[in-house]
Amino acid sequence: MSLRSILLRAYFSQRERAIDTFRRHPVETQARMFRQLLRRGRRTEFGWRYNLGRIRTPEQFASMVETFDYDTFKPYIERMLAGESDVTAPGRVTLFARSSGTTSDRSKYIPVTRESLWWNHTMGMRDVATVFAANNPRSKVFDGKTLTLGGSCRQEGSNLVGDLSALLIHETTFWSGWFRAPKMQTALIADFDRKAEAICRECTGENITAFAGVPSWNLALMRRVLEYTGRSNLLEVWPNLCMFAHGGVEFTPYRRSFEELIPSPEMQYMETYNASEGFFALADDPTRSDMLLMLDYGTYFEFRQGDSIVPLEGVKSGEVYALVITSNNGLWRYEIGDTVEFTSTDPYRIRFAGRTRQYINAFGEEVIADNADRALERACRETGAVVGEYTVAPCYMSLRERGAHEWIVEFDREPDDRARFAEVLDRELRAINSDYDAKRLTTLDLPRITVVERGRFLDWMRRKGKNKVPRLMNDRRVADSVLGGK
Repeated sequence: MSLRSILLRAYFSQRERAIDTFRRHPVETQARMFRQLLRRGRRTEFGWRYNLGRIRTPEQFASMVETFDYDTFKPYIERMLAGESDVTAPGRVTLFARSSGTTSDRSKYIPVTRESLWWNHTMGMRDVATVFAANNPRSKVFDGKTLTLGGSCRQEGSNLVGDLSALLIHETTFWSGWFRAPKMQTALIADFDRKAEAICRECTGENITAFAGVPSWNLALMRRVLEYTGRSNLLEVWPNLCMFAHGGVEFTPYRRSFEELIPSPEMQYMETYNASEGFFALADDPTRSDMLLMLDYGTYFEFRQGDSIVPLEGVKSGEVYALVITSNNGLWRYEIGDTVEFTSTDPYRIRFAGRTRQYINAFGEEVIADNADRALERACRETGAVVGEYTVAPCYMSLRERGAHEWIVEFDREPDDRARFAEVLDRELRAINSDYDAKRLTTLDLPRITVVERGRFLDWMRRKGKNKVPRLMNDRRVADSVLGGK
């Protein structure tokens, strides 16, 4: 074991004790976050406006401070972008994570304070390593480097604006060369083709033991690595590869492709929930498919179900909630647009359930992303298919035709029978979702499968400046754009 591994594991053991503390004392941990955030925010303009200095309890907080989404919080963000200090967070904010989202072409700018950079986002990255080390005490993952495929960022006046991954790479340069590959200059190349080529030149000779990022872009990069090296799988390039920390999208549709690229029973896939708005959860138990909610990262959590909003201690296992956060990045009672399902309340564990605006309900069927992913997994298993990317849109009813869902699919491996693939999708959706089942009896036909060539979705993401494909849309904007190449 290298000296680096020994030093890292000493830190990890200390941090593991802190994680265990909030596992055992979740409500007390959230109360501490709540008090810290109120103290931090009371001298800001937002704090004066909402009398944060007078708030003592979560009940007062909920009654005195309204909830926000991006549109209603946007005036505060615009003032921070313009250079004003002490707007919703102490001091001047100069880092902004830009996200186009998944339902609109409009860019969103999420403030990233220095406190949130170090005690939220990078703490989450360190805890990924902490948890992995605890679960794999003999692993040699820390003897090598983690390949991190970042986005891009640029200076806009006195602000640094770009993808969250790029901001983190730019602001933590000391990690490059010791923990991470490629070099910062390579990681921040804006053009994906040039970046992939540079990574191939720079990293194929490195001892890469892990990689991290969004599955779709990493899959595209790994295929480039194989083309560059002429190898048949990634273990022939990086024999010590043993971990992929992924997030941003549901991993299920990509798993089979990665298992073919990395044919090793020792390879581990670790899910994280690291959004532009904050690092919220990570998979701490390799035997489970859910994630531990990280309660000591400077975020106070609330959860909306219908018109009711409850704190952490008010949630119930098995229920789905929209996520509302107050955080050290200057967001207050901010609904980020994600939904989560609680799988446990001792400790608090969640699964990502989808976007509040990503669903199909054109016919009253109420299909959400989790339904689609589960049905797709079964269809792939029964037909031998491997799906690279997909999106689903409604086909509207006419005088002579019933409606349907069109699944636009990019296969890494075709199913043995496309018709059977559609039948299994339909069968599983009917079993999972009673509303869909009812509409299949009246207004909906079998799903229609439209197959596109490999690379079509990657080209679409490039054109639109997105890092993920919307899975479900209640209209045909994304579907027609993908199919029409516009």
